[in-house]
Amino acid sequence: MKKTFSYTVLSLLVVCFSFTSCVKKNRGGRTDTKTSGTIAFYADESFSPIVEELREQFEFQYPQAHLQANYTDEIEGLNKIKDLKTCLLITSRGLTEPEMAYFRTKKQIPVVMPIGYDGLALIVNKNNTDTCITVSDVKRILSGSARDWSEIYPGSKRGMIDVVFDNKRSATLHYVVDSILGGKPIDSPNIVAAKTSKDVIEYVDKTPNAIGVIGSNWLNDRRDTTNTTFKKNIHVMKVTKLDKATPQNSWKPYQGYLLDGRYPFVRTLYAIAIDPQRALPWSFANFIAGPKGQMIIFKSGLLPYRGEINIRTVNVKKQ
Repeated sequence: MKKTFSYTVLSLLVVCFSFTSCVKKNRGGRTDTKTSGTIAFYADESFSPIVEELREQFEFQYPQAHLQANYTDEIEGLNKIKDLKTCLLITSRGLTEPEMAYFRTKKQIPVVMPIGYDGLALIVNKNNTDTCITVSDVKRILSGSARDWSEIYPGSKRGMIDVVFDNKRSATLHYVVDSILGGKPIDSPNIVAAKTSKDVIEYVDKTPNAIGVIGSNWLNDRRDTTNTTFKKNIHVMKVTKLDKATPQNSWKPYQGYLLDGRYPFVRTLYAIAIDPQRALPWSFANFIAGPKGQMIIFKSGLLPYRGEINIRTVNVKKQ
């Protein structure tokens, strides 16, 4: 995946104040400006931690602006923007050519902007010591061809593999089907559809035979300002593209490994904006795309789309 770093806007969608369409050419009852007013927005729930940080910082900078967050699944978000009931959609995919053609029939021109990257993380119970896995074995689990932990780790006594997602309409599930399984459906016999990303973490924490699939922005331990640790109540698996997984050749979804391509499951975050009035939704989107927003994304543990990021090798000598 080619990563070009350039400041833009993150994956979120905005519904206008007082249930008024955001895309009418006149003000249509809207009273928001670039730095004031009230709007409600939607975002895929799997991105809610970073969206909340961005929202809070924008409101701190502009005290007269009020952003009301509603988190939902990817399908509902796309339907909102297709129905012209939202000004901004933040999700993990852009628009297809047929979708762009549809908007042209509505005399609308969406602006699709990549704004960052996150890793699709695999998590297991804290008592599970098998934490390195190959891309091939991940595909076997998700496709249903490997159904027991012993088929991945010979001798394992954990039994059947429970595969846990946030929900069946999320951006996470869409990425798995589209990018990992090549369009083929998930066919694991034990699929658990939790309601939210938080529920995935809690399920894995209580279930020794579970493997959860979740966006990596949910897993950063905010006590760690270096973004090199994840939450301690679960294990984040290391993944390798090679035929055999070892601790030396497998990688977690840290920023550096998203950047250099060693971590294989990386998705792009997009902002899809339709706001001809260039008022509060547009301003918030540009805040996310600008230096402050991109720095917030960077400090959250995700990878900003734009910016100068250098990787340095440091040798530590033990005395």
